[in-house]
Amino acid sequence: MRGINKVTLIGNLGKDPEMTYLEGNIGVAKFPLATTETYKDRGGKSISQTEWHTVVLWRGLAELAQKYLHKGSLIFVEGRLRTRSWEDKDGNKKFATEIVGDNLIMLDKRGDGGSHGEGLEHFDGDNIPPITDPSDSLPF
Repeated sequence: MRGINKVTLIGNLGKDPEMTYLEGNIGVAKFPLATTETYKDRGGKSISQTEWHTVVLWRGLAELAQKYLHKGSLIFVEGRLRTRSWEDKDGNKKFATEIVGDNLIMLDKRGDGGSHGEGLEHFDGDNIPPITDPSDSLPF
């Protein structure tokens, strides 16, 4: 039987996406995403617990993130877990677990004052809009 590696998160960006380009002009965007769960303890007090995730987007999704996402943006991201390892300059083994995003939905309010969630923009590897001149109007 094959395994399943699927992650679905809704959260806010902790900072603007950092964009880098690999050989062949392949874009990679990386940013921290905060997800917060709230529950009540035995005494009825609300407790919030925030988890931080590192999200990595490639190619068209990376370009989209760089153009439209910013610190505080609310997004839905779907992807898979990937763990990398490397040795630092002192020879110590380091590990990082990241979410490699395959689908992205921007959940922020529209600029026209629409209600939260109206006009959601969904992007995956098959329907990424072309990245054009920054003076073009936003697609949402």
